[in-house]
Amino acid sequence: MNDCHCHFFSTQFFSTLANQRGKGDTAVQLCRMLEWDDPGTAWELASRWVRELDTAGVSRAALIASVPGDETSVAAAVANQKNRFVGFFMLDPTSPDAPDRAWRAVKDLGLRGICLFPAMHQVPLDDERVRRVVEVAEAHPGTAVFVHCGVLSVGVRKKLGLVSRFDMRLGDPLGVSRLAAMFPSVPFIIPHFGAGLFREALMAADSCPNVHLDTSSSNGWIRYSPGLTLEDVFTTALAVTGPSRLLFGTDSSFFPRGWQRSIFDTQKAAVSRLGLSADDEALIFGGNFDRLFPAPRT
Repeated sequence: MNDCHCHFFSTQFFSTLANQRGKGDTAVQLCRMLEWDDPGTAWELASRWVRELDTAGVSRAALIASVPGDETSVAAAVANQKNRFVGFFMLDPTSPDAPDRAWRAVKDLGLRGICLFPAMHQVPLDDERVRRVVEVAEAHPGTAVFVHCGVLSVGVRKKLGLVSRFDMRLGDPLGVSRLAAMFPSVPFIIPHFGAGLFREALMAADSCPNVHLDTSSSNGWIRYSPGLTLEDVFTTALAVTGPSRLLFGTDSSFFPRGWQRSIFDTQKAAVSRLGLSADDEALIFGGNFDRLFPAPRT
């Protein structure tokens, strides 16, 4: 089993949030406020993730640097455990140095997933600045572009009272389909089944074979579609994408909560009730991840 969606809440991540609060807090103080564990160094946090994944029986995981500018933290984790981690990083395309940062992260640091949050950074997916970032992925085969669509709510920001002026109109999976059509060699990943824009995510995936859906989180967006169940979501997604373009993920993030087994148990039970073959289940819960992000040869 692999997990395609875990957040790497590093010390740099907490320091960035502390700076945004503007109250003079340190990263350690923020962790105490949240009643979360201090992550320590990137190396220490990576080692803790290894122990956590070992306990959970997870072979490999994607770790996401969850604020722009934190690429080096995830790169340190990947360097620590190249066979266990695949490095993703959040990038703000509106930053003047975004293409250069993307290039360095992919070419020099060995990261393999560029994460775009158009609602957060208030940039349309048809913006030229987004296209320049995707060009970096195109120039480095094996690099995916992860695009958060639909509803966007960042729990840690709410806990800290940080204002989040997200423009969810910009997170439309149909915009992803346009990019995917322009860059057919680049794998695109839409997390959380589109996070409330399920129909649009399915349309994007149906029109572009390089669009993948990740299954991560509790998928609480289902409440926006009365009568829809998680089993219905998997059934419908499989009818459109087949088993080869669904990527299991949990959206795990902070400690001491750690890896969210309950999400795995819920999704595994839903998929098991569909009567898929063992091979098809294996694709969803690990094989597709290994195909997109092969482990380095030893």
